[in-house]
Amino acid sequence: MELRLRRIVIWNEEKQEKLVFLSNHMSFAASTIAAIYRDRWQIESFFKSMKQLLRVKTFVGTSANALKIQMWTALIAMLILKFLQWRARFGWSLSNLVALLRYQLFVYRDLYEWLDDPFQPPPALAPLEEQLVLTF
Repeated sequence: MELRLRRIVIWNEEKQEKLVFLSNHMSFAASTIAAIYRDRWQIESFFKSMKQLLRVKTFVGTSANALKIQMWTALIAMLILKFLQWRARFGWSLSNLVALLRYQLFVYRDLYEWLDDPFQPPPALAPLEEQLVLTF
């Protein structure tokens, strides 16, 4: 079987290195193939961070609709987390925000106050007027 490939060498200014690609697209310009690779790498990096932060390791369904629902849910969660990180005055890294936010889910407190000052204890709850007494 005969296969025609094209060797493309691109200079990366940021890392000061050459990148070498093999492509079977003879009509695309080298800059177009470089742009495709750069965009593909950003998508790969995004999904890697989504798998690490949101623990999306497996899919819960096998149908196309189930996969779309799970991916859209993960994207919405990532968007909310990025917004919270942007809004907070505390210098959160995204991984620390996700980790500590998990512990705060069942604590009654103002989210925005916690984002700005995460090391304050939660406010004391008002005592219940009628407590159920359990006797054994």
